[in-house]
Amino acid sequence: MDLLTLSQADTRRLEKLAHAARRTPKSVLKHVLRDGFEATERAVGAVTSRMQTNQRVSHEDAMQQLDRMIQTHGRNKKKAA
Repeated sequence: MDLLTLSQADTRRLEKLAHAARRTPKSVLKHVLRDGFEATERAVGAVTSRMQTNQRVSHEDAMQQLDRMIQTHGRNKKKAA
């Protein structure tokens, strides 16, 4: 199994991102590996901004957003034969 090695700059970037997200670097790394640093930073920034301004999304709105994301990005999985 190959080990993942981050540069010192990426390690520091991950630590800052984890601190902003109030999570451990290990838990944030999963998102960074899946989505990349830029997308993860944008997501954490958006959530942090909404939290600071006390903006909330209703459950119904969140479910509608999730449905749209699944329709746009989801894949139909083929059934096993």
